Amino acid sequence: DYNKAFEWYTLASEQGYADAQYALGYMYYEGDGVAQDYNKAFEWYKLVAEQGDAESQYNLGTMYYNGYGVLRDYKKAVEWHTLAAEQGDVYSQYNLGVMYSNGDGVLKSFKKAAYWIKLAYENGHNDADKIWNKYELWKY
Repeated sequence: DYNKAFEWYTLASEQGYADAQYALGYMYYEGDGVAQDYNKAFEWYKLVAEQGDAESQYNLGTMYYNGYGVLRDYKKAVEWHTLAAEQGDVYSQYNLGVMYSNGDGVLKSFKKAAYWIKLAYENGHNDADKIWNKYELWKY
């Protein structure tokens, strides 16, 4: 029952419970039980990301990269993905590798791309080998 879940998550969020705040962000992002609203999703994810949650930091990085709920900003995407990647978030590690390969929000650096893609691969990201081979990152 999405309506009940939303009600309970809202109560818990107002009391500062980070998992409930994340859940509200997710519900707004996906449109589960509420109208999809990237702006509200961003607000909830940001609240949790600022508390150090890697998954929320990844979500903010992705939202900045795609311009969901905020203006597209590759530099901010890099900042949030870096915070998450340094905590071991494999998806942010992969995204940083791609961003360094393309020069999105950073100076293009195949050396840094190789670092992040290799880390993502070692942590089990399914597509990391494709980027590794596409850019021949073993050279760096």
